[in-house]
Amino acid sequence: MDFIDEIKRFSNKVQNIQNHILTEEATKHSIVLPFIQILGYNVFDPKEVVPEFTADVGTKKGEKVDYAIMVNGQPSILVEVKNMDNPLKSHESQLYRYFSVTTAKFAVLTNGIVYKFYSDIQETNKMDEIPFLEFNLFDPKDSTVAELKKFKKETYDPEKLFSVATTLKYTNRIKSMFDNELKDPSEDLIRFFLREIYKGKVTQNALEKFKPIIKKALGQYLNELMNEKLKTAIDNTISGEQETQGEKDEDSSKKIITTEEELEAYFIMKTICKKLVDTKRISYKDTLSYFSVLLDNNSWKWICRLYLDGYKKYLVFPNEDKSENRIPINDIEDIYKYNKEMLEVLKRYLD
Repeated sequence: MDFIDEIKRFSNKVQNIQNHILTEEATKHSIVLPFIQILGYNVFDPKEVVPEFTADVGTKKGEKVDYAIMVNGQPSILVEVKNMDNPLKSHESQLYRYFSVTTAKFAVLTNGIVYKFYSDIQETNKMDEIPFLEFNLFDPKDSTVAELKKFKKETYDPEKLFSVATTLKYTNRIKSMFDNELKDPSEDLIRFFLREIYKGKVTQNALEKFKPIIKKALGQYLNELMNEKLKTAIDNTISGEQETQGEKDEDSSKKIITTEEELEAYFIMKTICKKLVDTKRISYKDTLSYFSVLLDNNSWKWICRLYLDGYKKYLVFPNEDKSENRIPINDIEDIYKYNKEMLEVLKRYLD
């Protein structure tokens, strides 16, 4: 089962029992520990997960954080749990104290539903005030789950994850600022636009006059952008349906035979794609006309098409504008020469 499916199934389970989770201990045992298990850690092995981990702070001895996820015998992720109905507004300082006296690189504050992930991006060994990632179990967005997956035991790499956390922190902050500007344009943003479109003196009256105009313009631009994306998606769907129908209309007496040469090419491309994605996400579809390699078994996300029948062989890659880049090859091994083109297509789909 894919990680996103595990998370969604767990989310449904918690929603069904949430009315019975009335205490902090119930939150720990019914939600947080199973969540840590989904991340791949053995909650029954004290070498991996230590409950009530001691984090002495200065003269205060016996300070304990609810859980410490261990790596190589050292705490790497601290988890502080609050009751499920706790809004998590005033407990960062407590976790801050724990973080500063351990070797942990990440800290999580949670009420079982919302998980706030912190690190020391701003200043080494001092937990940031603002989380770099916030995950809501009842609203598991694909993009957030993709970041959460990096905390799984099998893929957890503190150094790489810290670099990702740095990017996430500023990306999320920019997105938040952009969201606020769309809802309520600031004076700075209004002045920015007025420098280009208004020649008069920028008075308070001018700012108030143009604020609703700029807000409306930004909203219209986003709507037009979304409509354009939607139209492209619909056009692609229609094109795909026509292509599929064309395949069905081909002579039914002909049988699709996947050749050894096609399978060899497929395994070469899986090896190349492994640099960016799990090979389980790479599949193929054979037709009478061509052999297609897909991402997530999705016909609209074809990475490459192979034309191997006859004396001429071709590799075909989709360009960003939906046109095709057709490349003649002499031998299957030539595919390795075009790994850059293949990975560029794959990156577009992943982005």
